[in-house]
Amino acid sequence: MPHAIRIKEYGGPEVLSWDAIEVGQPGPGQALLRQTAVGLNYIDTYQRSGLYKVPLPFIAGSEAAGVVEAVGPDVKDLKVGDHVAYAGALGSYAEARLAPADKLVKLPSGVSDQQGAAMMLQGMTAQYLVRTTYPVKKGDTILIHAAAGGVGLIVCQWAKHLGATVIGTVSTEEKAALAKAHGCDHPIIYTKEDFVAKVKQITNGAGVPVVYDSVGKDTFYKSLDCLKPLGLMASFGQSSGPYGPVDLGILGQKGSLYVTRPTLGTYTASRADLLKVAGELFDVVAKGVVKIEINHTFPLKNAADAHRALEGRKTTGSVVLLP
Repeated sequence: MPHAIRIKEYGGPEVLSWDAIEVGQPGPGQALLRQTAVGLNYIDTYQRSGLYKVPLPFIAGSEAAGVVEAVGPDVKDLKVGDHVAYAGALGSYAEARLAPADKLVKLPSGVSDQQGAAMMLQGMTAQYLVRTTYPVKKGDTILIHAAAGGVGLIVCQWAKHLGATVIGTVSTEEKAALAKAHGCDHPIIYTKEDFVAKVKQITNGAGVPVVYDSVGKDTFYKSLDCLKPLGLMASFGQSSGPYGPVDLGILGQKGSLYVTRPTLGTYTASRADLLKVAGELFDVVAKGVVKIEINHTFPLKNAADAHRALEGRKTTGSVVLLP
């Protein structure tokens, strides 16, 4: 019988429970997957803690890759044996599962299951950030927080390819070196330097047109101070905690700024949008423009250890759980 990580109550990593589960045959619009790699993302910790409410009990996770073992009667574009990946379908921390077929994307040749599991959520997030939320163009100078993280390393590489100068914040010398090796022109160690002052220095006082911020509480207001007038703050996460209510008047005071809180679900809501976003991601990976760095793996049954490492800022790049 397959196993999965279930959450029966909100809390710390200790609430992640390795349980036997029953997986039936696929119905309409479903595919049965034997999962080979599961992606770890910060949103998993939000759902585990109850910051993002999910009805209890539930199987954790929303990103994985695997092999199709059966399809529902109305599923036409998938077949048994296809290697697929997905993001945004709750219940990924499992050895096998029924998944919505319209969320599954076939992996192209040359992309491994582990790469697929590691890059769908983070890579498609990077795609919409640099291609749609604020389309990065040649000559831009941008700021990305957590530049050595999964999304951060992809954004650094992609934005550099698009012709931008990339500024990134990191917590250690080691992470600074990693970010620099992946296209970050100016890594700022925020534990040692005031990143606002450093951004102003790098931009000769002008500020940047966009800040991509997944940190939240610890960086939100300082990020606004890094923006030039009419600049955009893209707040796509809150690893340090929620930033709470915001007085919109501050946006006018700091230069008629824009703030958005984008989500992958909105940018990939339709099947056509999902295939477009994933296709562009696969293209830059296949061309070597973006390299997916899987720097940590854990057995799926030890997901609690992976959560502790992620929340303790002990990880870089992507983390994959192996069923």
